[in-house]
Amino acid sequence: MEEKQHKAVHRLQLTDRREGSITGVKDVQSFDEKEISLVTEAGILLVKGEELHVTRLDLEKQEVDIGGKVDSLLYSQGTTKAKGGEGVLKRLFQ
Repeated sequence: MEEKQHKAVHRLQLTDRREGSITGVKDVQSFDEKEISLVTEAGILLVKGEELHVTRLDLEKQEVDIGGKVDSLLYSQGTTKAKGGEGVLKRLFQ
């Protein structure tokens, strides 16, 4: 019997441009205080702003919480990888 792959739901909730919760996150490509790059079920998501930080990360549940001042959210369908061709977490845990 074939096993069906369940596609996670991508959801983004942003409160007062200061706190955000994102589901359907496959990987974190990069992050610093001005930009967070996430691979989501809906494509690459770039969160731009000031004093940005990842406050919670659970890739098993595909969830990320962020904080800081969000100035923009930008989606693209590209599959570009962070420097070195791998996600941040893969590089950290090598």
